[in-house]
Amino acid sequence: MNIFKRIFRIGQAEIHSVVEKMEDPIKMTEQGIREMKADLDESLEAYAKVKALAIRTQNNVENKRAEASEFEKKAIILLQKSEAKELETEKAESLAKEALLLKKQLLLEVEELKKQAAAHQNSSEELYKNVEVLKFNISKWEAELNTLKARVKVSDATKLVNKQLAKIDSNSTISMLERMKEKVEEDEALSKAYGDIALTNKNVVDEINEAIGADDVLDELEQLKNKLKNE
Repeated sequence: MNIFKRIFRIGQAEIHSVVEKMEDPIKMTEQGIREMKADLDESLEAYAKVKALAIRTQNNVENKRAEASEFEKKAIILLQKSEAKELETEKAESLAKEALLLKKQLLLEVEELKKQAAAHQNSSEELYKNVEVLKFNISKWEAELNTLKARVKVSDATKLVNKQLAKIDSNSTISMLERMKEKVEEDEALSKAYGDIALTNKNVVDEINEAIGADDVLDELEQLKNKLKNE
């Protein structure tokens, strides 16, 4: 049985479970398409047989109708021969009657064959519709399969890249960033320490200079005082 038929025969709620259990969805889909193509071949063969039967039956209708017409013509000829005294009246009428009976029988067969031909034609039309549906579904599933294959390739590639990125982040990048952060913090602390040392050195020098400068001012002040006293 076609794999898609097997799937859709089960409940809708179970379909996802069945699909999830498939080992390889692509291979399963390819197998399903192969089975659908096998169904298509069988349907085409059945369609060809039924169509041929419909044609043969219709041909039989035409042949029987033509044969019935011939018997009618023969009945007329027999009656004409009777009138022309070429054939005994009793015999001519008897044969003409038999010809008309055969004509009637043939016309009955024609009606039956017409019904059969119509039935065969309807069957062939239904089979043709089924064939077209199968062709459409096969084309649709083949397109879906190509899309699925492309999506699987993209998914696998994305998965691989993300996996590699995840490995890099966990093993290398984060550790490297942490080390860089620590290094920057160390450099910042060292820079601040140098700044503090430089500031401290500057303050000592300033104090010395200020101390020396203050003594000069006092000396000059004393000199001015002495000068004023002498005057």
